[in-house]
Amino acid sequence: MAPPSMDRYEPLRRRTIALVGLMGVGKSSVGRRLANALSLPFRDADAEVEAAAGRSISDIFADLGEAAFRDGERRVISRLLDQPPHVLATGGGAFMNDETRALIKSRAVSVWLKTDLETLARRVSRKDTRPLLVGKDPMEVLKAQAETRYPVYAQADVTVETGDVAHHVTVDQVIRALTDYLQEPAQ
Repeated sequence: MAPPSMDRYEPLRRRTIALVGLMGVGKSSVGRRLANALSLPFRDADAEVEAAAGRSISDIFADLGEAAFRDGERRVISRLLDQPPHVLATGGGAFMNDETRALIKSRAVSVWLKTDLETLARRVSRKDTRPLLVGKDPMEVLKAQAETRYPVYAQADVTVETGDVAHHVTVDQVIRALTDYLQEPAQ
């Protein structure tokens, strides 16, 4: 018999949990910690795309363009969603693809991690590995993305407003939100 503390998380381990949101929101770092807390495997769609392509996302964008990247991303996410339940960190634009979004909606529970744009701009400015930011003002890019992506992200099953808090706090928020969502009567 599993320890009582694990029993309460069992319903959360029945389906893949797909994290969506803008770049810098913490999908990968929170995702790793969430997977650990729930005793689930963790998958990072960006890392899986790089492994499948044998090159970095920046190189894919530079050499093949965003459309080719998104097509590969969709195929990788579809393959990942065929695997047993895990926590999946998606790329910031993955949920924008109609087919990818439909796959996630049918095979996973989607969680939109949402944080204020000032916090995100500060976070994404720390690294120069994000192809959509090359030579651009992070705040302007994030504002434009929020305008187009937030209405789509709002289609996620669960929304968690994270704020600028420690990752363990966000993990607790996600677990509470998922528990509440899974206890709601089917609609």
